[in-house]
Parts: sequence; C-alpha cells; structure tokens
Amino acid sequence: MTDAVLSPIAEPTPIALGEWLPWAVFGGLLALLALYFVGSEQGATSLIKGMYVHEFVHDGRHLLGFPCH
Repeated sequence: MTDAVLSPIAEPTPIALGEWLPWAVFGGLLALLALYFVGSEQGATSLIKGMYVHEFVHDGRHLLGFPCH
C-alpha cells in the first residue's frame, strides 16, 4: 500500500474584467509611448530637445523599419 494522499484538482477561476482592464490600458499606453519615441521623436515632432532620444533608439528604429536619415 502507498501513503499517497489524493488532493482535489484545482479549477481555474476567471479573472473579472474590472481587474485586468486597467492594466491592459496602462500597458497599451506604455506601448504607444514607446512607439512614439522609437518612430517619431526627431525633428519637428520632437518633445525633447537635442538628439539624445534619437541616438538612444537609433538602432531600434532601423530594426523596426523606421527611416531616420
């Protein structure tokens, strides 16, 4: 005989929409902000003076297919 104890199977519980929706919106806004900085932060649409942001995301721009020069 074995001394194994059988435990009940845990059933997944659904997560309410009100719990994950704010996190989904927050994540979407962060993604849009990152897309702006990688895709548009240079020249006339620049929010930050200088070329610091442009140089920081320069390789990512080319990797994602954004032209910059």
